[in-house]
Amino acid sequence: MTNKTILVCDDNEGILDMLGLILEDAGFDVIPEQNSLNIYNLIEKKQPDLVLLDLWMPVLSGDQVLKTLRQNARTKELPVIVISASTEGNKIAAEAGATAFIAKPFDVNDLVTKIQGHLS
Repeated sequence: MTNKTILVCDDNEGILDMLGLILEDAGFDVIPEQNSLNIYNLIEKKQPDLVLLDLWMPVLSGDQVLKTLRQNARTKELPVIVISASTEGNKIAAEAGATAFIAKPFDVNDLVTKIQGHLS
């Protein structure tokens, strides 16, 4: 069985590195990306199985990215888990069409379990 690929997009390099380590440890292939403008291109090229998306990012916010993904026939079914420290995050993520929402700071096991649940 080939590893599932997860595209992780967060403008915070520390969080990106940490998520990369956690997810690789759990057996996933990880594509880290700091710039939300590169997401569409990466999805097109790498075809990840799931996207882990930060809500608050410069230039293009997570909910804008997500709305665009949901409007595209090729990506509208792609599982997208939104992560955010915002108290409004869950509502914003749901309105944008998120598959799931995880609040920061998050429990590592909870995160991995949630991802596995949406990939099985």
